Amino acid sequence: MRQYRKIKERYPEMILLFRMGDFFETFEDDAVTTSRVLGITLTKRANGAASEVPLAGFPHHALDNYLPKLVKAGYRVAICEQLEDPKFAKGIVKRDVVEVVTPGANFSEKILSQKSNNFLAAIYIKNEKCGFSFCDVSTGEFSTSEIHIGQLKDQIEIISPSEILIPKRSKEKVYETLDYSSHDITTSAKKYILTKVDDWIYNIDYARELLTNQFGTQSLKGFGIEDMHEGIVAAGVIMNYLNETQKNNLSHIKKITVYDYKDYIILDPATKRNLEITTSISEGGREGTLISVLDKTITAMGGRLLKKWISRPLKIKNQIEKRLQVVGFFYNNKNLRKKTAEELKSIADLERLLSKTATGKSVPRDILQLKYSLKKISEIKKLIYNNIGLLKSQTEGIPIHRDQYDEGAERDNISERSDEKEAGNYITGGGQGEKFLKQLCESLVELPDLTNRIESVINDNYLLGKDTYGIINKGFNSELDELKDIFINGKTWIENYQSKERKRTGISSLKVDYNKIFGYYIEVTKPNLDKVPADYIRKQTLVNTERYITEELKSYEDKIFNSEERINKIENEILSELRIYILNYTEQIQKNAQITAMIDVLVSFAEISSQNKYTLPEINESDKIIIKEGRHPVIEKLLPAGEKYIPNDTESDTGKNQILILTGPNMSGKSSYLRQVGLIVLLAQIGCFVPAKKASIGIVDKVFTRVGASDNIAKGESTFLVEMHEAANILNNATTKSLILLDEIGRGTSTYDGISIAWAITEYLHENQSVRAKTLFATHYHELNSLAVKYDRIKNYRVEVREYNDKIIFLRKISEGTADHSYGIEVAKMAGLPESVTNRAKEILRHFEEKEARRRNADEFQISLFEITEDERYSRLLDEIDLDKITPIEALNKLKELKDLKN
Repeated sequence: MRQYRKIKERYPEMILLFRMGDFFETFEDDAVTTSRVLGITLTKRANGAASEVPLAGFPHHALDNYLPKLVKAGYRVAICEQLEDPKFAKGIVKRDVVEVVTPGANFSEKILSQKSNNFLAAIYIKNEKCGFSFCDVSTGEFSTSEIHIGQLKDQIEIISPSEILIPKRSKEKVYETLDYSSHDITTSAKKYILTKVDDWIYNIDYARELLTNQFGTQSLKGFGIEDMHEGIVAAGVIMNYLNETQKNNLSHIKKITVYDYKDYIILDPATKRNLEITTSISEGGREGTLISVLDKTITAMGGRLLKKWISRPLKIKNQIEKRLQVVGFFYNNKNLRKKTAEELKSIADLERLLSKTATGKSVPRDILQLKYSLKKISEIKKLIYNNIGLLKSQTEGIPIHRDQYDEGAERDNISERSDEKEAGNYITGGGQGEKFLKQLCESLVELPDLTNRIESVINDNYLLGKDTYGIINKGFNSELDELKDIFINGKTWIENYQSKERKRTGISSLKVDYNKIFGYYIEVTKPNLDKVPADYIRKQTLVNTERYITEELKSYEDKIFNSEERINKIENEILSELRIYILNYTEQIQKNAQITAMIDVLVSFAEISSQNKYTLPEINESDKIIIKEGRHPVIEKLLPAGEKYIPNDTESDTGKNQILILTGPNMSGKSSYLRQVGLIVLLAQIGCFVPAKKASIGIVDKVFTRVGASDNIAKGESTFLVEMHEAANILNNATTKSLILLDEIGRGTSTYDGISIAWAITEYLHENQSVRAKTLFATHYHELNSLAVKYDRIKNYRVEVREYNDKIIFLRKISEGTADHSYGIEVAKMAGLPESVTNRAKEILRHFEEKEARRRNADEFQISLFEITEDERYSRLLDEIDLDKITPIEALNKLKELKDLKN
């Protein structure tokens, strides 16, 4: 145990898998944890006369099955191997850790998700500024940024790292920022695994040294991060951690990029959850999410890029339009789209193949996949490039609005659409899609030298099972060929040798044979012993025979025995040299992987848009969102066959239609409508067509949602407190460019408290000039409809309902006006409540309605309760002023507000 404890001291916070013969063993606390997580037997091992230690282990060949379970449970694992053959060891077998596998730093295909990045992140907080860096070691992607500490939580949610490195001494500051408590970190069940790192590593000079050594540069200026001190430190922490844990070549990490969060929409955790962008609220998986509808990507790289785009919608108009134009090109050209998709099926995961090559983990089949993929990329380049000039591309023929119910099949010949073009249904004259796609294709690098080199080395037919010669081509290495000839043709040599010896000795029954104990031998029966030549050396005596060896046979035996070991050594040397050669093309391969992924996603968008009859949205910098006959992209796909989604219009801006108050009964579709608007905006800003007849989207900077209600038991927060936290986040962070989707604010408290809070929030959004965000507000509080009379930018809408034979029919149609009833009892009846309960509910409802009518007549309840006098408005504005913090320009703005009130 002394050797074990000495190694364990170096990896105190990891599970140490200690190789002993044919098993990996764990001891003490590691054994208890391993037994629990893996479900294997926990035993004990004698540790001297005084004690026993817990022990749990598994066969070494089962490592690939058990290791992923430990890592997925959130544990970091150090793998300690035997460094010498126990048969030749003098004393205790030499052992050491050869690899550390952690949630954020691993290459295992059984741990990684094919279509998701696996990011390792690091945080460095200095005052109010935060360095935030992240790296996917399995793909080589590496980025860093500097953000305000208040933005850290949102950025972590967007990147979604598997593991986050934090400083040991200032960990409490990180816990506070991320809203963790220290006990949250010790268990593996939490969403983010926080790994504490020694504080001395958080050093700017050390970080610069690590990064410049990694990239082979003298400075970091070429990466645009030279002056990002906090960002450099965070990136250095990651590099140090990878150097410590991977213990092998990381040459595939060639560069670091600036992650500019300002280019992307901010989607806070509540919004990602409520809009079910990548994870379903009910199921917790992909089913029923936006990404499940959009993901027609074919390559793993394309799948990862789609997830990245969908989590980081763009705010930059020209970047959005570039994507839309290329989608439009593929949308118009169905045959090219189909052919491109077919070619993409042959492309492997280049990014992860390259990382396996850099770390020496790639096998010949991986290298062969690399060759095939690079050749296929060249074919895709030619396919698209050669067709660009021949096709009627641009954006002619792309629908900017369409009849949702048009069942006509898409046609490749754009001239066939002339009747629709004349009707004004299609935009014309845009050549940008062709231009941008051409630029992408020109950036693809053909690598004939590399593919030819691989082809000269690797024997495709061996991997395809068509011959048995071996993995290295015949003729590539003369020594290998000679050894292979000995190994493969050994049987023929033995037969020839046997014939030669029979002829030489005159013993017709002489036999040359082999067994595992004595090796090769010549067997002679006893009646023929007098014919045995003098050069035969006796090896074994049996009852009826004698066995001999000759110098010639012994020499050949040595060749046979040594040839297999030597063959393996030469083949490994050749493969190592080939891996090094491949790494010379790292940057070109990574570039090809990135562009192929982009083409994959854009083809996927075009295919989805064609299948689902999506429309090209107009993207602009205005404050308006105009959607004609919009549909929910997920719900419409989940409807039973033959049932059509009821489309709805939306018109929202910061001028006349800033706040849309939506009333209607439960189950009528209010929440779905809110989500529909949010998803259409996000689809437009990731560069995809949208489910609508027509859409004009003024770019938004943030999307906020407050939908649904649930307790946060772990933090001791009630439904109402969770609701208020989310509402506070919205009011404190929204801008005039934001989109806010509110569903049932104030439902977690008493009726009048709830109405008061909802009323005040609505007024704040209308009156506060720094917010004034476009807002859709679904509510059961009909009292809020009075706000539309009082404020000119508030409009009332309702979900249409019809009553028929004492039943309600949900029409799913949004129209102007207010809902007359909540229909709660009718919905309860539809849900299956006993008739006696619903009848009693009707009696009680009548009682309350009569009482309410009397109160209104008696002037007991007046809407004026909510009205604010002019004096109160002055008082409120003055109370909002903080004299210690207000700037001169803010003071002038407040003075103008006060003056405007008087006017």
